[in-house]
Amino acid sequence: MPGLLTDRAAVVTGGSSGNGRAIATRFAEEGADVVVADVQADPREGGDPTHEIIESETDRSATFVECDVTDRASLDAAVDAADDFGGIDVMVNNAGILGPVAEIGEIDYEGYRQLMDVNLDGVYFGAQAAARRMKERGEGGSIVNMSSVAGIVGYPEITPYSAAKGGVRLLTYALAGELGQYDIRVNVIHPGVIETAMTTEDMPMIGTQEGEAIRETLPIQRYGTPEDVANAAVFLASDLASYVTAESILVDGGMVNTA
Repeated sequence: MPGLLTDRAAVVTGGSSGNGRAIATRFAEEGADVVVADVQADPREGGDPTHEIIESETDRSATFVECDVTDRASLDAAVDAADDFGGIDVMVNNAGILGPVAEIGEIDYEGYRQLMDVNLDGVYFGAQAAARRMKERGEGGSIVNMSSVAGIVGYPEITPYSAAKGGVRLLTYALAGELGQYDIRVNVIHPGVIETAMTTEDMPMIGTQEGEAIRETLPIQRYGTPEDVANAAVFLASDLASYVTAESILVDGGMVNTA
């Protein structure tokens, strides 16, 4: 039985680990060939590289492209790699970093600039590279950007992160308005607390006393998994969402809207 993304070609930035790894794998399970674009092939959580798992465990093709989203030529190369699979149909701008966790007076320019370069500029130029190629192909496409609940509600001590993720949300809406005439849809996912290295190592929450207290306030009393985020991405990338653009999807267990 055909999958939701049969014979499509997708590029997933930050596809080696965490949410990106789950998205790339789910896309392949739904019939897509996948370009895994990341600064390294080895996943932070351990195990085999994502592209190798796709090729060994599904009937789809995958390739790894070393990609630093702060380098526009690198993003262009990742999009170009989808030509081996027939040309890009789906772009997932997932790569991101948490950056400094500190009060605003303690965050220096370099730390701020690095976070913006990855989390906002990287999404902008990733979308630009994908849109350019999608327009050339003339077959439409779907761009899925990764924001955060911090792109809707500002959180103290991760001010630059909140600013960048809020920028991704409005960037998404603006691009949807611009690209709709080319049958290119642009949407954004806002994950809540998802069990990845970001929430267990970079800013430890899951498994801590504070984290348990937050979990108990969620209507769905568990934290999210990368697969939860991946399922939302599959929907937005597929024809099930053919009339969905300029939309935010919260994958947060009810965290924001019931607070």
